[in-house]
Amino acid sequence: MARIEQSNGLASRSFPPGTEKDLTAESGPDSADPQEQHTDKYGFMGGAQQYSGQSTEDVPAEVLRQREAKWLDMLNHWDKWMAKKHKKVKLRCQKGVPPSLRGRAWLYLCGGKVKREQNRGKFQDLDSQPGDPKWVDVIERDLHRQFPFHEMFVARGGHGQQDLFRVLKAYTLYRPEEGYCQAQAPIAAVLLMHMPAEDAFWGLVQICEKYLPGYYSKGLEAIQLDGEILFSLLKKVSPVAHRHLKKHRLEPILYMTEWFMCAFSRTLPWASVLRVWDMFLCEGVKIIFRVGLVLLKCMLGSQEKLKKSQGLYETMELLKALQPAYMEEGFLVREVVESSVSERDIEREHVSQRRRWEESRGELRCRSPSRMHGARAIITAEPPRHQDLQQNPTILVGTPPAALASGSPGEAVGEELARGKGKKKKKDKEAEMKEKATQPSPSSAPNDLSHSLMDVDRQASKESLSSEEHDSYL
Repeated sequence: MARIEQSNGLASRSFPPGTEKDLTAESGPDSADPQEQHTDKYGFMGGAQQYSGQSTEDVPAEVLRQREAKWLDMLNHWDKWMAKKHKKVKLRCQKGVPPSLRGRAWLYLCGGKVKREQNRGKFQDLDSQPGDPKWVDVIERDLHRQFPFHEMFVARGGHGQQDLFRVLKAYTLYRPEEGYCQAQAPIAAVLLMHMPAEDAFWGLVQICEKYLPGYYSKGLEAIQLDGEILFSLLKKVSPVAHRHLKKHRLEPILYMTEWFMCAFSRTLPWASVLRVWDMFLCEGVKIIFRVGLVLLKCMLGSQEKLKKSQGLYETMELLKALQPAYMEEGFLVREVVESSVSERDIEREHVSQRRRWEESRGELRCRSPSRMHGARAIITAEPPRHQDLQQNPTILVGTPPAALASGSPGEAVGEELARGKGKKKKKDKEAEMKEKATQPSPSSAPNDLSHSLMDVDRQASKESLSSEEHDSYL
């Protein structure tokens, strides 16, 4: 691994001056006393995003179990729910995806599950390649900056940083014309906190190509265009805030770049980040716009609040230090759900702002595909096959060596299952039953059978995960 260096701003894409927080300002808890470190329920050992009872809403255990049952049913019949009961799916995403199923739900919502099934072996192929040295060096220098207070990424060279490197390197090989942008790292890191590397890769692909197309391309034209859209929508949502920003000529790119490019993953308390992502992956980029509008309205939406920000510098400092009450999970989600900003509003403004852009700056250099507004738009545009939505086991228990050498009847049954029961001859069946009847210890057969069945499953599903290697993701 290349030498880790300290650097400021975007190494592979340049933000306008003042738009990006100093990423090197965040340092992990390596120097802290281990006895004083406490890991919260999200895996944070410190930092601004560590769990706080004031920034989250705890769901009663009984309610959580009910929601888990409902989500399991939805995931088992995903195509039917998306086709006929999408409003119910949206409502359940607004209530929050159960933590135990969040990774699986996100993968289904963004279309990553279907993408993975339709490209079997692609990630493994990309992962085995060395990668472009230009991007590899930049990625390695960025690894330690991603959530340094999270237990998964706190150790340099640890499994979290290794998987993050694999995902980001694979993306540069998958889209060599786009390469790597620093803002992709926190997106990939959030996904890795909830799913294994291959799934996180396809989740990243879907977010970059379907939800936020063009955001991470050279020139950052797409994010600048969305900044103008945000500013125009603000005029309707909060005229006071709009007038103040216009008066001081505070360009949107100066305050919304990190919000949008990182999907608020580096801005909000973690409980709020998860709830925003639940809705974002279901409903699309309008959720990101709504969150941005809520924060701007709350911080700059009255003359009383503007007394503290009389100039450009003061306003920028105010937007960098968002008040915790406005980012609290319950308040923020309610405001976002009640917002009237729709996909139609965003698309209408997109047409208008693109026309203005072309009149003043010329044609856009980056030809990005049209973005899709959420899970339903994705599944409608690219209808999946039924087998692409089937769930595969994520934990398989290995068979002890003693059981493999025992030659038990359970193993014989497992081998027959692997070959296919329909092709066995009648004589083979009779011989097998006779062998079972002569066993001295029938009580041991169920255990041997369960081990052999799991062996068959493990061989039949190549992408199933080893519990030893990936149990931290579940």
